[in-house]
Amino acid sequence: MPYVRLGNSGLKVSRIILGTMQYGDPRNSPWYLTEEEAIKHIKLAYDAGIQTFDTANLYSNGESERILGKAIKTLKLPRDEIVVMTKLYYVCGRSPEVSFRSAVPGDGPEENGYVNQKGLSRKHIFESIKHSLERLQLDYVDVLQCNEVLFFKIIACYNICLGHRFDYETPIEETMQALHDVVQAGYVRYIGMSSCYAYQFHVMQNYAINNKLTPFISMQNHYSLIYREEEREMMPTLKHYGVGCIPWSPLARGILTRPLNQQTIRSDSDLFLKNGYKAPGNAEIINRVEELSKKKSISMAQVALAWSLSKHAVTAPIVGTTSLKNLQELIDAIPMRLTDEEVKYLEEPYLPQNVYGPVETHIIRKLSAASTQATTARLVYMAYTLILTINKAWKRNFKF
Repeated sequence: MPYVRLGNSGLKVSRIILGTMQYGDPRNSPWYLTEEEAIKHIKLAYDAGIQTFDTANLYSNGESERILGKAIKTLKLPRDEIVVMTKLYYVCGRSPEVSFRSAVPGDGPEENGYVNQKGLSRKHIFESIKHSLERLQLDYVDVLQCNEVLFFKIIACYNICLGHRFDYETPIEETMQALHDVVQAGYVRYIGMSSCYAYQFHVMQNYAINNKLTPFISMQNHYSLIYREEEREMMPTLKHYGVGCIPWSPLARGILTRPLNQQTIRSDSDLFLKNGYKAPGNAEIINRVEELSKKKSISMAQVALAWSLSKHAVTAPIVGTTSLKNLQELIDAIPMRLTDEEVKYLEEPYLPQNVYGPVETHIIRKLSAASTQATTARLVYMAYTLILTINKAWKRNFKF
């Protein structure tokens, strides 16, 4: 297992990182693995050399963190060797069934008793890391990241893609000072960011550097063979700052691991899979991945991961499976190489597509004529509020 530096920092991570979103309570999602099965996956990963684990307080409302912490204790994983990464931003529910995926007005976190339990305020950052450490049974985490959440939320009869990373309600000054302070307090060793616009990352990183605060060392962004919009602005920005790229969903939530006509439990229940990755050209890319896998006598997942590992901008992709066999396949893919011609062949059908990630991305999927007027009014109000927020952030952070 190769180990690589995370950006310009001295921290070394395994060439692939084990994601743990799939570990939790099946009441959250039917494809989640319970504690017993999850520990088997973590053991296989560690025995193969993977010493970097990514989780989040949001995943199964903290159950993923609890399971990872239990695995570290049960398997006696050496703390001075392993790298534990967690994330914060969104609400961590007090029970497994709590979820705020509905954007119906009047039924959000604050209306349900979760005041100050979302976002990147100083209060939430300190409370969040405290609770994460309790669940993980650790004294510190190696990398604390500003969370990535990608849901298809329903507002009336619209399906809208919303991501939560950049906090428009909290001043950047407050967020970056709080992240610096949790490092200084010893709760965290490094900090990282997740999916946002390049200008947002630039403003936050530049503020930290100019004010001698702790800068980000990593960006966990959305990047795969069928989603390459990050190549336009984010990747050059990361290169400029010497920040490591640890993309989430390098296998496109499993779409790149199977032929188009195959379905799984996750594909039947994952809202993003039902509504996302519909861009023109993606079907042809998937077909070419299948074709190349047969030609090279390897799995489609190995082809897709080999492509990700071939990109110089990628430090270590984050992978997660619900099958030990599939996890071993991904580990076996690390030394595999694609030729320049094969990479070009896979990339050729790609076409520009809608951005999935930053919070103001609104992808309208369908509209019910019966509620057009009410729904349109809500969207107009959201757009107006968003414009005011962006304008305020722009004036605050770009002072000439």
